[in-house]
Amino acid sequence: MIRALFSAASGMNAQQLNVENIANNIANANTTGFKSRRAQFQDLLYQNMIQPGAAASQQTTVPTGLQMGLGTRAVSNEVIFTQGDFSETDNPLDMVIQGNGFFQIQQTSGTLAYTKAGNFHLNNTGQIVDPNGNLLSPPITIPTNALTMSIGADGTVSYTLPGQTSAQQAGQIQLATFANPSGLNSIGNSLFQQTDASGDPVVGTPGGQDGVGTLLEGYVEQSNVSIVQEFVNLIVSQRAYEANSKVVKAADDMYQQVNNLKQ
Repeated sequence: MIRALFSAASGMNAQQLNVENIANNIANANTTGFKSRRAQFQDLLYQNMIQPGAAASQQTTVPTGLQMGLGTRAVSNEVIFTQGDFSETDNPLDMVIQGNGFFQIQQTSGTLAYTKAGNFHLNNTGQIVDPNGNLLSPPITIPTNALTMSIGADGTVSYTLPGQTSAQQAGQIQLATFANPSGLNSIGNSLFQQTDASGDPVVGTPGGQDGVGTLLEGYVEQSNVSIVQEFVNLIVSQRAYEANSKVVKAADDMYQQVNNLKQ
């Protein structure tokens, strides 16, 4: 019965974390470029009362054994990098990556971060920055007197100046891909950092030969959170939590019966 209490308690802790993960997904349902997370669990150690395959006699072995599990734990909450819906903004600085790839962001600390959120702006010097003022890498500057600007599917940024009919190029946006994007470290503000699990970034031109996606100007990628699926997951998690709490109550009732034997 001691095992039942601890196993059920571990299940309740695991489902509490699952609900917290679902809550974060729902809270970011309207966050540009947000990628949902899915909690994953694994069973804990087993107490071997009879080892499977142990000798039952000189000629026979135990076919199945007797092993008592000790509960469960949360092992990860994997980022799901499926494509979110596109929302038209008509802002030439807004971009969507159609396919694989991340925008590269130069943080104030000097390190690079990566994002799927393509809602960019111009700072007071005409450089393309994210909503927090971090520079897009490699840096691209648009003259403050530019009349129009456009971003091609291959990341080429062009602009026109007063009195000129031909467009000039300001630079080309580069995208980064990873062997295991789920291994990236989330640091908030829709940014990720590379880790040993993600591997090193492979930088390429949008639409190039390295499996890099193309850019679509005037759109942003919405969150890939499915509200319906998250509510289904929430109901399942609530029921699992309730079931584990009933196990705790059942074990407590059994203890009560044992304690009353002396009466």
